[in-house]
Amino acid sequence: MKKLAVILLIILILLTGCSGKVTMKNVSKQPNFRGIVTEVNEHSILVKVNEDEDEIRSSDLMNVSLSMEIEDSLREFNVGDKVRVYYDGKIAESYPAQINKVYTIILENPS
Repeated sequence: MKKLAVILLIILILLTGCSGKVTMKNVSKQPNFRGIVTEVNEHSILVKVNEDEDEIRSSDLMNVSLSMEIEDSLREFNVGDKVRVYYDGKIAESYPAQINKVYTIILENPS
């Protein structure tokens, strides 16, 4: 029984060490989608999801939080900007759908 507890403890420690912080260097491994900014608010942007993205199955519009995990992320956008949103993979099912945990938003093509 002690061996099992020790093995489980070691596995838990190893798994905890694997869950590192998301940075600009490793953000490309996170779920993401591309779209066009259709509305800009103080704490969020509304993004029309590109037709070729998997997220379109959840909603064609995403309300994306501007409270981003990566501190040096761009936070000012304009209507018409083409963006790529990196997030934790969770989409709140409403209309428009909501992305609350955003790692960063990359400006691909300014309006």
